[in-house]
Amino acid sequence: MYNYILSISAVFIGSLIVYIFKPNNQKKLKLLLAFSGAFLLAITIFNLLPEVFEEHQYAKKTGVWIMIGILLQKVLEYFSKGAEHGHIHIDKETTKIPKLLFISLGIHAILEGFPIHHTEGILLGIIVHKIPVAMILTTFLFQTEIKRPIIILFLILFALMTPLGTFISEHFESVQEYYKEITALVIGIFLHVSTTILFESNEGHKFNITKLMVILAATATAYFI
Repeated sequence: MYNYILSISAVFIGSLIVYIFKPNNQKKLKLLLAFSGAFLLAITIFNLLPEVFEEHQYAKKTGVWIMIGILLQKVLEYFSKGAEHGHIHIDKETTKIPKLLFISLGIHAILEGFPIHHTEGILLGIIVHKIPVAMILTTFLFQTEIKRPIIILFLILFALMTPLGTFISEHFESVQEYYKEITALVIGIFLHVSTTILFESNEGHKFNITKLMVILAATATAYFI
């Protein structure tokens, strides 16, 4: 049960930080996003990849599913405009939640919930990833003309998507039969999102020692969990 609570709380923590403190330091937010991207990437490589490649006779098939996950995330980002890794482009004069944004974020969140109960450390990786994304998402939504109750409802539904994926993976036998394939799919999604965060969040592609230290700290933390 605590896995459900923690995955839900990540969105609300990010939203509350924005609501209470109203952070406007984009540099610090990008560093937080870089930490989350590096942490998610390291957790994926250290924990998820070894799990799906245990059965070597299916290694190529597993690789195919990982590539499908990468391509699927690319398609989702076409509709979400990159909200999964902190790039959101919403018309500030809009009065309605973009449906395609909600659907693409929902699919992404449901899929990332599948391996939570099966792989050690992945829950923490998702939490660390979701907090800055929720902060950026909340910040942009508050800048639109969308009514606050609608924004709150959107954030609640978004928070419930990941535990929904975890619930499905635990209680539906038909899904459990394809756990390895779905996990490989999720790995592809995580690889795309995390590497995009790391390589796109660096303005002008300049070397930044602070960002490098943040990435190294995130990687070391993920390794020792």
